Amino acid sequence: MLGAGSWGTALGTVLARNGHATKIWARRDALVHQINDRRQNADYLPDIDLPQGLTATGDLGDALMAAEAVLLVTPSSSLRDMCQAMKPHLAQGVPIALCCKGIERGTGLLLSEVVSEELPGHPVGAISGPTFARETALDHPTAATVAFEWRYQDRLDPAASPAARMAMSLSGSGFRPYISDDLIGVEVGGAVKNVIAIACGMLSGAGFAENTRAALITRGTDEMKLLAEALGGRRETVTGLSGAGDLTLTCSSTTSRNMSLGFQLGQGLTRAQCFEGRNVVVEGEVNAVSVTDLARRIGVSMPICETVHAVLHEGADLGASFNALWARPIESEPRALDLSFAHPEQSVTLQFGN
Repeated sequence: MLGAGSWGTALGTVLARNGHATKIWARRDALVHQINDRRQNADYLPDIDLPQGLTATGDLGDALMAAEAVLLVTPSSSLRDMCQAMKPHLAQGVPIALCCKGIERGTGLLLSEVVSEELPGHPVGAISGPTFARETALDHPTAATVAFEWRYQDRLDPAASPAARMAMSLSGSGFRPYISDDLIGVEVGGAVKNVIAIACGMLSGAGFAENTRAALITRGTDEMKLLAEALGGRRETVTGLSGAGDLTLTCSSTTSRNMSLGFQLGQGLTRAQCFEGRNVVVEGEVNAVSVTDLARRIGVSMPICETVHAVLHEGADLGASFNALWARPIESEPRALDLSFAHPEQSVTLQFGN
C-alpha cells in the first residue's frame, strides 16, 4: 500500500482485517512509528484502531519486497515520479491497482496509461467507488468497483485474473467489491466526479440547495458519459459505483475535500483562505485542468467542468460563470433528439446568497 493518507490507511485496514499481511509505505518516519507502535494514524484517521496485520515502513524497497500486489494511493500529480521510484524494487508482473483518481496534466493520459508507460509488463487496474475513508475503516457497509483490462488468459480462467483476485482480497465484512473490465470508464468517472463535486460545493456555499445539486449531479453524469465513450469506455460503467455512485457521494458532503473547497469558494473565501490557510491537496482542482484540456483536445463538450476550470484557474467570477452556464442554449435530453435553441433570455441572473 503506497500512501499512508486516509484512503490508503483505510484500504490497508480492510486488507489486514481480511487476514492479508499488508505493508503501508509512508513518507514521514513519525507516521511509520505511530502506525507500528501505537496502531494509530492520528493525522488522517484519529479514531481508528489499526489491525496488527498492517505494518508501516518508510523504505520503498522494503514495502515492495515480495509484494503480490501493489495499491497506489499517492496523489495523481506525483504518480509518474512514484512509478519511476518503484521500478527498481518491483518484481516482474505484479499487478498494480490505482486508488488515486485523475488525468495527467499536460499529456491527457489516464493514470493507468501513465503506469503502463513507466512500468510496462504489469497488469494495471483501479479501485473506485463511493467510499469515504473513515466509514470504510469503521467497516460500514461499503461497495466499490475493481477494474482491470480483461486479457485473453483472464477469460480462460476468470478466478485467477488480477481483478478477481483483488476483489476477493478486499471482500470481507462490510466491504463489497464488484468486478469490471472497463478500466477507461472507471477512471473517467473517478477523474470527472471530483470536478463536478467542486461545482456542487460552489453553488451550495453560495446558498443554493437540493434542486441545484441534483441538476449538477445529473448533468455531470452526462459529461462523464460523453468523455468515457469518446475514450473507448462504456456509458453503462458511468451509471455504476465508480461513476454516478462516487459522484453522488462526493457531491453530498463537505467530508469530500472537493465539495469542501467549492463550498468555501462559494461562500466568498479566496483560494488562499480555504481550509484555514492550510496547503490541502484537492484532486479536483488539478483535474479541472487536465479534464478540460483533454475534452477540448478531442472535441467533447463539458460545460460544468469548463465553468469550474474558469473559476479556479482563469480568475473568472464565480457568480457570472454559473449565470453563463445556466444561460447556455436549451438542449434536448436524450441527445439523440439533437435539438438546440438559443436561451430566450439574453442573460440569466441567479440569486446568489439565498
